[in-house]
Amino acid sequence: MTLRTKLLGTVFAASTAGFVFASPASAATICFAFQDLETEFWVAGHQAITTTLAEAGHTVIERNANEDANRQLEQVRDCVAQGVDGIIIIPQDGESAVTIVNEAQDNDVPIAVFNRPPSDLSKGIIVVADNATIAAQAVDFVAQEAIAANPDETLQPLIIVGDLGDPNAVGRRDGFYEAINRYPDNFAEPIEVASEWDAATALANLEAAITANPDIDLLFTSSDFLFPTIRSVLEPRGMWVPRGEDGHIMMAGLDGDATACQLIKDGYVDATGVQDLYFEAESAMNAILAAIEAGDAQPNDVIEDPGFALTAGNIGEREMDMWGCVLLSQGFLDQ
Repeated sequence: MTLRTKLLGTVFAASTAGFVFASPASAATICFAFQDLETEFWVAGHQAITTTLAEAGHTVIERNANEDANRQLEQVRDCVAQGVDGIIIIPQDGESAVTIVNEAQDNDVPIAVFNRPPSDLSKGIIVVADNATIAAQAVDFVAQEAIAANPDETLQPLIIVGDLGDPNAVGRRDGFYEAINRYPDNFAEPIEVASEWDAATALANLEAAITANPDIDLLFTSSDFLFPTIRSVLEPRGMWVPRGEDGHIMMAGLDGDATACQLIKDGYVDATGVQDLYFEAESAMNAILAAIEAGDAQPNDVIEDPGFALTAGNIGEREMDMWGCVLLSQGFLDQ
C-alpha cells in the first residue's frame, strides 16, 4: 500500500497496515525540522511524514523554525546533540540548507531534505520536484487556451514570483518563461509581481500591478497558496470570472493543493502544476531509514519528482492523482 492509498482512506491518520517502506530493524529517532507550516502542501507533507513514522514505531522530534534560518540551524544542532539517528528538514532557503546539511554530515548524522533543495546538491538526500518542467506544463496549457480564445491579439501575461532565494521559486519562474517564450508573437513582456512567499507582500504588489495594468490575459502564481490573495484583488474589480465567460483570465499555479483543485472545478483556475506529495514524502522516509539501516552517515542521492499538470482538460481523468484533490474529497477545506 502506498502513502497515496493510505491518505485516500483518511485525510492524514491512516493505518500503516500493508504500507511497506525501508525501516531499520530497530526503531529510529528522527528529527523533523521544518521552516513553517504556512501552506497546504507543508501541512500535508508534515502530517504524512510524522504520522507514518510514528505509526511504524519510530520517534519523531519536531522542530518548527518559524521561517528563521538561524533558529533552524540551532534546532538541528540541538537534535544532533540529542543523538538522533537521522534528520529530515524542510529548509528556509537553498543557502541555509547547505549549511544544515553540512552540519549534520560533519557530525555523522544522515539527513534528507524534503522538497526545498539546497543550492549544492552534492551532499545529503534531496527529494525535489522538477519545478521548471512542471511549471512549463501548466503555463503552456493556459498559454494555448489564451491564444485560441484571442488568436489575433497580443496578450498580457503576469507572473507572481516566489522568493528567489528558494531554488523552487527560481525553477518555477524559469518554467513560466520557457512556456511563454514558445509564443513570442502572441505575448507581450510579462509583468513580474514579487511575493517573497508572503501573502501580505503579494497582496500589496499585485494590487499595484493590476491598478497600473488592468488588462491581464494570463496569470501564473508560483504557489497555489496565493489564489485566495489573487481572488481578493481581482473580485472587487470584476476580474474574477469563471471559465467560458467574458473577461475570464487564464490562470495557473503550482503545488496541487485542495484550494487549486476546487478552483479548477469551479472554473476560476485553469491549471496547476502538481508536486506529488505522496511520492516525495515516501521517498524521503525510505531514503533516510535506509541510510540509518546501512550505517551511511553521509548519503548523497537526488530523488526527483517529475510531477504533472492538472488542467481543466484532464481533471476528469487525473483528479485523484493530485494530493490536493484527495484532501478536497475528504473535506479538508471544510475543517
